[in-house]
Amino acid sequence: MRNATLNTALATLLAGLILSPAAVLAHGDVAPQAVDTTGLPENGDEWLTENPYRAEAAGEEVWQKAVEIGASGYNQNCARCHGLEVISGGLAPDLRFLEAEEYGDEWFAERFRDGYTQNGITKMPAFGELLGQDAAWAIRTYIETRPDDASMEEVSGELMGLRDQLAALAEDPSGADSDALKARLTEIAGGIETLSGAPVADSAASRAARLIDGTPVGFRHAAEALTIGLSAAH
Repeated sequence: MRNATLNTALATLLAGLILSPAAVLAHGDVAPQAVDTTGLPENGDEWLTENPYRAEAAGEEVWQKAVEIGASGYNQNCARCHGLEVISGGLAPDLRFLEAEEYGDEWFAERFRDGYTQNGITKMPAFGELLGQDAAWAIRTYIETRPDDASMEEVSGELMGLRDQLAALAEDPSGADSDALKARLTEIAGGIETLSGAPVADSAASRAARLIDGTPVGFRHAAEALTIGLSAAH
């Protein structure tokens, strides 16, 4: 079952990477996909200059919702050029390094709102009018919380072991100590840094911790979250 879980997760991961060269290069031809921002505080029509969805400003619950919505919005509109998990393949800037502070926010908001054209060629379409700033800041929140590769590498061995343990518990949850597993994953997540300087990383460890609920389904989803996160990091 462990191999089946791994294969399923990797198939999902690879499906997001298999794009034709034309699709990857034709950034200006991307048709923006609407982002459902239900559950997030609204920011109005006048564009802000600083991300309103950071945990220290909006609270943990809003931050987590922004990351969740931002992940969906990013994967629909940005991943084909900026890379799965915001890991750029070199065709577009690696946005993980964009500082999680007002200067980085202003740069991001301007590019998102107005797009970018070079020598008459649209390198990035203007998303602002079509998607709005609530979607923009949710995507920004997701981007700035990507974990540092080096931090992930330091704990990858233990996370692989926890993944295997979770996959086994998905088959037979008897004797499982869900609280201990959640606590250890949360502890690991707390030590994972971001490349943007954001104080909290949305890592595979934190995702897996949130998915554990003591049920076989929860264990399976947590194992898959670790599999996908570790694969993307490599």
